[in-house]
Amino acid sequence: MNAIISATELAKELAGGDPPVLLDVRWQLSTAAAGGASPFDGRAEYAAGHLPGAVFVDLDKELASAPGAGGRHPLPDVAEFGAAMRRAGVSSGRPVVVYDGGQGWAAARAWWLLRWAGHPNVRVLDGGLPSWEAPLSTDVAVPTEGDFAPEPGGAGLLDADGAAALARSGVLFDARAGERYRGEVEPIDPVGGHIPGAVSAPTADNVAADGRFRPAEELRRRFEALGATEGEAVGVYCGSGVSGAHEVLALAVAGIPAALYVGSWSEWSADPSRPVAVGPDPQ
Repeated sequence: MNAIISATELAKELAGGDPPVLLDVRWQLSTAAAGGASPFDGRAEYAAGHLPGAVFVDLDKELASAPGAGGRHPLPDVAEFGAAMRRAGVSSGRPVVVYDGGQGWAAARAWWLLRWAGHPNVRVLDGGLPSWEAPLSTDVAVPTEGDFAPEPGGAGLLDADGAAALARSGVLFDARAGERYRGEVEPIDPVGGHIPGAVSAPTADNVAADGRFRPAEELRRRFEALGATEGEAVGVYCGSGVSGAHEVLALAVAGIPAALYVGSWSEWSADPSRPVAVGPDPQ
């Protein structure tokens, strides 16, 4: 099963006899609030116009638990996540399509969580809302309660120790921008740099200018050149387990399974006992 779906394909499925559940997960990482500006409001964006029938899902409240020692976006409580998905109309026997405002990070976080929780059929709208050319709706969808019951373990999950070990025994990709990996700038977390042994692989390089994923073969060549060759275990981290999910999705498009370190740099860098590497060299 493909991990992504085009707007054309989605339109056909929505017009068919077994339309997918649509989840709108518009979200942006924003440091604007620190300067007094209003933070991004995904719910307001949803209210202004969304795919017909889509239900809004709040990444910060429903796809993560409260920030803390586990990072800025730790795993949500399993029971609470399941309840949120059921309220959104998610059932195990019905396909789900997730989209966001076009960056793809938030949609990928929802995709990864649902897969990790055992849902068998989840895809991301390639290119997000900007790829949708049909009219939008301002009606608030009220779905029938779903029956989805999470069974964690359906996708690879790394903790800090597992990420450290994988950086030595396999391939651990750092999905953040290169300057954050090198420790040249760090706008969010207390320490700049990367996990020793991790390889820089910015997730922005997985998509074209229109926000759509590059072809599967092109992605495969990219990741193989970075060390994800056949037989190697692969993991990904980022700042807080959001853009890293997008890289796991890109790897899935390329046919390469990968695990996600959800705590990512926000958890790692908050622990002074964890080593930090700087510069372009993985070590």
